[in-house]
Amino acid sequence: MSVDMNSQASDSNEEDFGVNSEEDDEDDGGEEEDQGDIEAYYDGVASDVEQQGADSFDPEEYQFTCLTYKESQRLLTEEVNTVATALKVLPAVAKLILVHFHWQVTQILDRYKSNSSLLLSDALVQPSSTCRSATSLHCGVCLQVVRRDSLLALPCQHSFCKACWEQHCTVLVKDGMGVGISCMAQDCSLHMHEDFVLPLLPAEELKDKYRRYLFRDYIESHFQLQLCPGADCPIVIKVQEPRARRVQCSRCSEVFCFKCRQMYHAPTDCATIRKWLTKCADDSETANYISAHTKDCPKCNICIEKNGGCNHMQCSKCKHDFCWMCLGDWKTHGSEYYECSRYKENPDIVNQSQQAQAREALKKYLFYFERCRYTLQYTYPYAYYMESGPRKKLFEYQQAQLEAEIENLSWKVERADSYERGDLENQMHIAEQKRRTLLKDFHDT
Repeated sequence: MSVDMNSQASDSNEEDFGVNSEEDDEDDGGEEEDQGDIEAYYDGVASDVEQQGADSFDPEEYQFTCLTYKESQRLLTEEVNTVATALKVLPAVAKLILVHFHWQVTQILDRYKSNSSLLLSDALVQPSSTCRSATSLHCGVCLQVVRRDSLLALPCQHSFCKACWEQHCTVLVKDGMGVGISCMAQDCSLHMHEDFVLPLLPAEELKDKYRRYLFRDYIESHFQLQLCPGADCPIVIKVQEPRARRVQCSRCSEVFCFKCRQMYHAPTDCATIRKWLTKCADDSETANYISAHTKDCPKCNICIEKNGGCNHMQCSKCKHDFCWMCLGDWKTHGSEYYECSRYKENPDIVNQSQQAQAREALKKYLFYFERCRYTLQYTYPYAYYMESGPRKKLFEYQQAQLEAEIENLSWKVERADSYERGDLENQMHIAEQKRRTLLKDFHDT
């Protein structure tokens, strides 16, 4: 069974899900027809998955290799030698070119054949226009007159004394800079290759740091490689085709998304998960403030902010007097007017009130944020950013199906002694089938 999900969301098929149809006025009938169509589709997909076999059908299957530091260096060196030989440049210059073009060797060779000068200037290893040789013996930074053999320059011919070059490189390397060290001249972005930088670094320890930063930059710029994000882990992951897929380090067992190096987040794509994490950071402060400083009036449910004073509150809308701590009626509060002792005695009331505040103030956000578990964990940010329509309706249906089966599995695992082993295996199979079906339809390819 093959289904084009993009066409599912087109105008021509909106009637299938009861959207923008003439039957919208008949709400009950439309909803029933809606649900029936979705279930029919889902059953079809499920049977399709079952026919292929749950073990063989895996939309997350992804081939990758874990490389050691030496294996990674060997791979990089081979590609550097290929480019250096073809372009007739120093290996150090070839590395800068490879970094700029994300180590896509074939693309570099093709561009070099069509316009070699443009390739070198685009990679910031050669100036875009001819530069005149420096005639002044003044250093462009410290303005001191120095001997000609003490002036150093890149191909851009901007000359500076050796002492200024040393200070420039030392400061940047100490700040963690690797490939990005460039000419000191204003408005000149020509990059300094490692053969130029290394002799200028005064200490062997600093040179070792620089080499580590270079290796980091080489790997991070390579379209087929990623450093393992595990703490102090030297393993490099290599793939044939870079995609937002699950990879696992063979050394530290770290699991992450190859494309963005964050926690694996299927079915949500990398750009959406970055937006979601940013939103979590921003909204957490808002949620914290709301929980700490606002509550609903227990009588009319209007939101009230407390900015100081005692626990005796009066609603500005319905004039109801109540205790801020326990939300109890102030008239029956007894003699403890300014220090409520019932807060700890009845914590559920406070908890329910806080949840109600959060739902009202950040209803949509908290709905998706607070319900997380493995694959489900990242279906909620995915749904949060989806536009309303048939495709979102189908996604939320499959999401609900997956959640229900996971809950059923959790229930049975917790009570494993009461169930036959076959029942547990069958439930695991069903839950996995629902998960793979959702990823098959919605995981970014």
